[in-house]
Amino acid sequence: MVKDITNWRSLGGYVGTNGKKVKENMLFRCGQLFDLSLEQKETVRNKYQIKQLIDFRGADERKEYPNYIWNGLTYITLDVLEDAATNQASLDEIISANGDVAGNMLITYKQLALTNSARKGYQQFLLTLVANPVPTAFHCFAGKDRTGVAAALILKCLGVGNHDIFTDYLKTIEARSKANNEILKLLKGKLDAVQLESVKVALTVQPSYLECYFKTIKQNYGDFDNYLVNGLKLPTNFKEKMQGIYLE
Repeated sequence: MVKDITNWRSLGGYVGTNGKKVKENMLFRCGQLFDLSLEQKETVRNKYQIKQLIDFRGADERKEYPNYIWNGLTYITLDVLEDAATNQASLDEIISANGDVAGNMLITYKQLALTNSARKGYQQFLLTLVANPVPTAFHCFAGKDRTGVAAALILKCLGVGNHDIFTDYLKTIEARSKANNEILKLLKGKLDAVQLESVKVALTVQPSYLECYFKTIKQNYGDFDNYLVNGLKLPTNFKEKMQGIYLE
């Protein structure tokens, strides 16, 4: 039996605009594809037939934890937190962080809505999905924050309801449980109890984080459609294009 790839799942099956469903086997979210077994590599390449991989991590993360890349794969890097003053999304930042972890996470999500690197990165991400609609996987380090926002953007554009958007987002808690426990076990003895608890909090997600992201959009742009056009600089008919490609 092939070991599951941490936090890997399809966005297919959710109900969007006009009762149409998000297509299966097209959009996959995950954590970094680092240190995969031969069976896992086979699964990504042949079972799911991934043709495009979009990586939201920064240069240092990519260097330390290089992805599995194969011939014929389109590999795109978009550092959405390049301009961030506070970053609780990478493992090194999580470990070295001080102070209010939950508060810093909320700041991170505000930055994912507003900073130039985030808006440009998510713009390029969404335009790529329309320009090259092939089986695509997208990820960051853990597949929870930068990736969680990316998945929420897709589902929102496809007309999926908020309940399902948050349901998908919160699946990360269980999906990363084993991997997070392994990280905490490795750090035990290297960090004190307070630091370990902070890392534990930062390795998971809370509804308040994604709520903060959408609240920030509303406060600064009025509504989601206006954010797409004036925040992400997408065409006014972008949602219709996305829905035409990814709903059935």
